[in-house]
Amino acid sequence: MVCRCLPSAALHTIQGQALLRWHENNQYCSKSGEPTQKNVSGSKRVCSSNGMIYYPQMSPVVITLVSCGNRCLLAHQETFPPGMYTALAGFCEIGETLEEAVQREVAEEVGLEVDSLRYSGSQHWPFPNSSLMVACQATVKNDKVQLNINRAELKDARWFSLDEVIEALQVKMMPPKMADGTLPVWVPPRFAIAHHLIQEWVQERKTQLKLK
Repeated sequence: MVCRCLPSAALHTIQGQALLRWHENNQYCSKSGEPTQKNVSGSKRVCSSNGMIYYPQMSPVVITLVSCGNRCLLAHQETFPPGMYTALAGFCEIGETLEEAVQREVAEEVGLEVDSLRYSGSQHWPFPNSSLMVACQATVKNDKVQLNINRAELKDARWFSLDEVIEALQVKMMPPKMADGTLPVWVPPRFAIAHHLIQEWVQERKTQLKLK
């Protein structure tokens, strides 16, 4: 999956904001404490005293849609807008492979053991700092679907059926309350790779069901 979630103009604006934020936060050398100077293109900063070169950095983040058959796992954090559920995500730790990061995050957040996983796509995400979102599809075994939610990380997590996910994809961002006072479940908007990860799973499940 190649994620082209944003128009080129919007993408360039986001990239520019991320680069400006990096320059603002790296005005001094971490070794000498002396001011750093940016080059003409703004692609790096150089220490004025020892010549040490600093380049913009991105933090790798794994975002994983866990599924089992015709159900997938979506989670809600306290800081999310009301009603929004999405895939699990977390920063990679030093020394970890992407596969190890996915396995650890899934185990830590919902207590599940990943049976298989595959790479799906990636997206630069500048908020709050530059991150590289690495999207993966993961599966768990049928007899190992009992959730043990880490309440320090998540407010809620649950299994959703294929029909429920299809319905959530149709709900617009920040929906109003329903007649009974509850909020409909919705997923991140199209510009987020989480949306494409969920949409990809839906399309794959539909195709597999047609072939049966």
